[in-house]
Amino acid sequence: MKHYLLSTSVLCMVATMTMAQNPIIRDQYTADPTARVFNNKVYLYPSHDITPPAGQRQDWFCMEDYHVFSSSNLTDWTDHGMIISQEQVPWGKKDGYSMWAPDCVEKNGKYYFYFPNAPKTGRGFAIGVATADSPEGPFTLEQEPIKGVSGIDPCVLIDKDGQAYIYWSGMGIRGGKLKDNMKELDGELKEVKMPQREGMPEMPPIMVGGEEMKGLPEGFKEGPFAFRRGDWYYLTFPWVRGSKENGANPTETLAYAMSKSPLGPWDFKGIIMAEHANHCWTNHHSILEYKGQWYLFYHHNDFSPRDDKRRSACIENIYFNADGTIREVKPTKRGVGINLATEKIEIDRFSNASNDVTTQLIDTINTFRSYQATLPKKGSWLRYNDVDFSPITDGYLVISAMAKENTTLYVREKSAKGKIIAKVDITVKSEAGPFRRDMSGQWLTLTAPMLYTPKGVTDLVVTCEGDGVSVDWLQFKNRPHYFSSVPANAAPSKPDDQGFIRRWRMMEPIAVDVRSNVIFTDSWLRAKFSEELNKLPKQKGKWYTLDSENYNMKLFRFAEKYGKQTYGSFFWCETIIECNEELQNVRLAVGSNGASMWWLNNEEVLLLEGDRRMVEDDGVSHRLTLKKGRNILRCAVINGPGLSDMCARFIDEKGNPITNYTINAR
Repeated sequence: MKHYLLSTSVLCMVATMTMAQNPIIRDQYTADPTARVFNNKVYLYPSHDITPPAGQRQDWFCMEDYHVFSSSNLTDWTDHGMIISQEQVPWGKKDGYSMWAPDCVEKNGKYYFYFPNAPKTGRGFAIGVATADSPEGPFTLEQEPIKGVSGIDPCVLIDKDGQAYIYWSGMGIRGGKLKDNMKELDGELKEVKMPQREGMPEMPPIMVGGEEMKGLPEGFKEGPFAFRRGDWYYLTFPWVRGSKENGANPTETLAYAMSKSPLGPWDFKGIIMAEHANHCWTNHHSILEYKGQWYLFYHHNDFSPRDDKRRSACIENIYFNADGTIREVKPTKRGVGINLATEKIEIDRFSNASNDVTTQLIDTINTFRSYQATLPKKGSWLRYNDVDFSPITDGYLVISAMAKENTTLYVREKSAKGKIIAKVDITVKSEAGPFRRDMSGQWLTLTAPMLYTPKGVTDLVVTCEGDGVSVDWLQFKNRPHYFSSVPANAAPSKPDDQGFIRRWRMMEPIAVDVRSNVIFTDSWLRAKFSEELNKLPKQKGKWYTLDSENYNMKLFRFAEKYGKQTYGSFFWCETIIECNEELQNVRLAVGSNGASMWWLNNEEVLLLEGDRRMVEDDGVSHRLTLKKGRNILRCAVINGPGLSDMCARFIDEKGNPITNYTINAR
C-alpha cells in the first residue's frame, strides 16, 4: 500500500502562543476539539473553521485543514502548525472543505490520526488515517480511507487490553473493532442501502462495517466520543432533543449513555451540557482526565456571534457522581486553569460579576481581539478566580481600561471589599489646539504600584469606584532587578568598560522635608550636607552593599525595595577605590537626579546644585590624585518630589575612562 508523507514545509511553522480563558485559541476558529494526553501534555486536535471562499456555500461549515495545539497547564496553548490539508489527501476532494471532527490516539509508540473528508467519487464521507512518530507530526497519509466506515466524526477508544474500537456518525452512531494495524475494521462488511435524499438520484448500496449503537435516544445524533472510567464505558454525543414543530429550530445538547461493554448496549443517562443560550446550532466535544481532574472540551461561537458555523474551543471542569453518572456542566467565560499573575489575564472573561456588568466584543470586525467587560457605575464588580501570585516579588500592575470620564478602579483580593492590591486612576484628557482630541472612550494602557501582594493562588476582584469603566486585560510584572546584594566574602569588583563604578555601600534613606527642588541652592545644600555629615557617625540606619546592574545606581528603587520613603529622601553612598599605584591628574565625573555632593578621602571635590536630571559626566571635578592603596569616595544625594539616582567614574585629561583599580565597598 502506498503512503503519502506530508511535506516538511507544512510543519516548519513558528509555534505561536495563545492564552487562557474561553475560548482558549485566540487567532483562528477551532471547532470539534478532541483532546488527548500524550507525554504528560494535553494535545488538542480540533477542526479548523474558515470563512468560505468564493464559490462555496457561505452559510455552511467550511474546513480545509487541521492544526495541533499543546499545553501543559491548560492555560498556555502552543500552535504547532498545520498537520494535514485537503490538497494532500490522496483519496479526498481537493476542494471538499469537509475536514470535520478528527481524533488522534497512540499505540505502541505510534500516533494514529483519524479524520473525515469528502471522497473524490460518490456521495457522503469517508474516514482516513495518518500516522506519525510524534503527536505533532509529521504525519504520513494512507492512500485509501478505512473500508466499511462511511461517515464523519471518528473517535477511537483503546481499551485496557489493547483492543481498539472506532466510533463514527453516519446512519446513526456506529462502532466496531479495529485490527491491530489500527487502519482496518475487524469484522465482516455488510451491504447497506444509502438513504434516499429528496431530489437526488437513488444511490447504490454500500459496504458498511461495525454495528449501530443500541439504546440511544431518538433524534439527530453525531460526533460520538467514547471513553472508559473505571468499569464503565461512556458514549457521549451531540444530540438534538427538541422537534421542529411549529417552526422551532432546536439546537444540539451534549448527551451520554453508559455501558459495561465498549460496544453497548447502552443505557441513556441524559445531558452533559444543555443547548447554548444564544442558539448556536452545534456543539461538539471530548472528555479527558489530566493530573487528577476531568475536563470537558467543547465549542461555541463566541468569536462569531452572528455566524454559528465558525466556532471556537472552550474547556470546563467536569464531575462525576458516586454512581458514575455525569453532573451537568454549565459553560463559563472563565474556563479552567490557574493563571500566573505575570500572564496577560483576560479579566473580561470573569468567573462571576454584579448583575449590571456586561461584555461585548471590542471589535466586531476583528473578533479575535476578544471582549471587554463594562462596569457601568460605582459599586459594579467582577471576580476572576485562580490567579497565582507566587512569581511576584517586586511587582506593579499593568491594565488596559477605558472610561468616558475621569474615574477610579480598584483591583482587590477575594471580594469587592477585600484588600486593595492596586488602585488605578483613569484620567481622561482633551487635547487643546486647533485639532482638539477627546481622549474619552480610548483604550489606555495604565500602570499602578502594588499596594499589597497576595500569597499563592487567590481570586481577583475589580471594582468600579467612579462613573463607569471598561476593562480588557491586566497583568502583574516584576520590576527589573536594578541591583543585587554583595556577600561579605565577595571578591573585589572592577569598573565597567566605560569606567563607571557599580559597587556601592549605601545607608537606608533618611526622610527629609523637601517639598520642592527649587530650594537646592549652593548655600542651602552646603548647610544641609554639612548638617547630615556631622550626624553621620551617630546615624543608626542599616547599610547595604549592592552591585548595580546599570551604570547608574537607582536610589529611588533602592528606597522602594527596602520599604523606605522614596520622595523627600537623603541618601548616603560610599565605595572604596583600591589602587596598586598612585594615579595623578584624574578627574571625578558624576551625575545625579537631585542635588549631590562628593568627597574623596574626606575632602569635598564636587557639588551639583539645583533641580538636576541624571546625565553622565554632568559634573567634572578639578584634577585629583588617587593614592596607592585605599581611597574612600563618598557622595550624598538629596531629592524632593522626584526620582533619585546617581553615577560616577574617573576619567583622564582626555576624557577617557580610568579602569586600572578595584572596588571593594566594605
